[in-house]
Amino acid sequence: MSKYVIGPEARADLNDIWEYIAQDDCDAADRWAAKLREAIEFLARTPGAGHARKDLTELSVLFWPVGAYLVIYRINNGIVEIAAVTQGSRDITSFLHDRAQ
Repeated sequence: MSKYVIGPEARADLNDIWEYIAQDDCDAADRWAAKLREAIEFLARTPGAGHARKDLTELSVLFWPVGAYLVIYRINNGIVEIAAVTQGSRDITSFLHDRAQ
C-alpha cells in the first residue's frame, strides 16, 4: 500500500462533514466518515485513480467521487496527499482558488 497524508484543511473538511451530518444523525455521520476513509485508503492503494479537471483548475490534483462528495488529492513523491474533501455540487473552481491563497 502506498502512503497517504491528510492535509490539515482536508482533515478540517472531514470534521466539518461529520459535524454537519451528526446534527441530524450521528450513525449516518459515522457511516459517511467510514465511506470517505475507505475511499482515501483506496486512493492510497491506487494512486492515479480518478480524473483531472482542467476545466475547473490548473492545479495538479485529481478528483475521486464518493457519493455527493469529492476527494481532491495530489501525488507527491509517491505519497497520496489529500488536499480537500467537499461536496461535488459546490463551485469547485472558487473553492480551490480560495484554498490556494
